[in-house]
Amino acid sequence: MNMRDLIPWGRSGSQAPSVYRGGDQNPFFSLHREVNRLFDDVSRTFGTGFPSLGQLSPLNGGWPKVEISESDNELRVTAEVPGVEEKDIEVLLDDDVLTLRGEKRSEVEEKDYSERFYGRFERRIPLGYDVEEDKVKASFANGVLTMILPKSPNAQSKVKRIAINQ
Repeated sequence: MNMRDLIPWGRSGSQAPSVYRGGDQNPFFSLHREVNRLFDDVSRTFGTGFPSLGQLSPLNGGWPKVEISESDNELRVTAEVPGVEEKDIEVLLDDDVLTLRGEKRSEVEEKDYSERFYGRFERRIPLGYDVEEDKVKASFANGVLTMILPKSPNAQSKVKRIAINQ
């Protein structure tokens, strides 16, 4: 008998080998199946925004997801924070780093299954420009936080357009 015949590798939806018919009655087979399912779930969610262990902010880009647009005079940062109330968000600007911090609370205490993110979050965004801190504006509507950060005159004068030669 081949060693592979002894191990139920049924991850791709295939049935376990015939040796394991009625394996639900054996707690080791149930544990093995659950561990495989957990590893499959984790590997399937890499890069899709599941919480990390450190700050409960999802990997690969963080949460909340942001859009940053720039004009000659200002930076506009828009963050999607669905399910978060305005009172649960804190916006900080320190040393040209914009920090979004808060908590998304669950409406229901006990859940059987959830793919939604709950908990504390923190996202730090290096701006790359000096901004006029006293003129920064933030607004919050329909789960979208928008911040307008005017560039300082010093930062605006540092921009130099470079011609491209053919």
